[in-house]
Amino acid sequence: MEATIEFVKKGIENLNSLGFPFLVFFIGVLEFSFGLYRGKWPKNERWVDIACFTLPRLVVQPAFAYFGLKFLPLALPGLKNAFDWVPFFWGCAIIAIADDLTQYWYHRLHHEIPWLWRFHRTHHSASYMGMAMASRQNLLYTLFFSQIYLTTALVYLGLGIPAVVIRAIKGTITTLAHSSIPWDKPFYQIKWLNPIAWVLERTISTPATHHAHHAASTDDGIGYYKGNFGNMFFIWDIIFGTAHISRQYPKAYGISHYEGDQWYAQLLWPIFKSKVEGSELAADGPMVRLDDPVKAITLPQNDKPKEVTTYQLSTVQSS
Repeated sequence: MEATIEFVKKGIENLNSLGFPFLVFFIGVLEFSFGLYRGKWPKNERWVDIACFTLPRLVVQPAFAYFGLKFLPLALPGLKNAFDWVPFFWGCAIIAIADDLTQYWYHRLHHEIPWLWRFHRTHHSASYMGMAMASRQNLLYTLFFSQIYLTTALVYLGLGIPAVVIRAIKGTITTLAHSSIPWDKPFYQIKWLNPIAWVLERTISTPATHHAHHAASTDDGIGYYKGNFGNMFFIWDIIFGTAHISRQYPKAYGISHYEGDQWYAQLLWPIFKSKVEGSELAADGPMVRLDDPVKAITLPQNDKPKEVTTYQLSTVQSS
């Protein structure tokens, strides 16, 4: 049993250090090969995506991990490796639930509370889905709630390996959910795979469910930016009544009134403001524009979102 656990640990550690970046690169190459960014990745959008992808990984995360491991022994003396007695699989289960459940609510509140929306708006401004925009976030959104803190603390407390394992698994699931490649389609189209699809789409985020969250509109019954907030686990949306499952893909993504806010404003608002008149990120811009998806998020008590089970298939659009 111990040999099996060690094998799993090593395999996922390698996935986190080498395999995950290769996975992102490989899927990104496939998307470019299929022309999925054609006409939808102008210079400004490239700068947004590249800055959001590189700065957290090359600057923010290493800096916080380094200083965190210097600070924790001073703040919590005597607690180093305090939880190293926790079995590997239990450690993974605890971390997965704690990390993803808190992220579900953090994500959801940025859609439901108007003054928080602008910190999350960058992630929804992309008019395409794919590897390029998977990490697209305002830097302050990342800083205020980041796996960096959790991972650093858990490493200090002796749960470093389960933390790294869950980070690798979660990164893979969320990356694939943002991909423009509909890897979940065969589960809907092949009849004997349908039972697996039913479980899969209610357990983890898939392209169909997460693409719906990024849709530009809800008018077609497919898009649903009012819900589908789950990151790794979609089951939170099932439990809290924010799930929308249609097994279809939106025809358009992003924010309907988006006019290309400068990359630096999207990365570092409110430190830098947008020059686009009327934008939420502009100096005199509204907290939420009237035609913005966030206005429709908070629903009356008698209008709670319902889980939809419409299973017709549609062709994925270029995204």
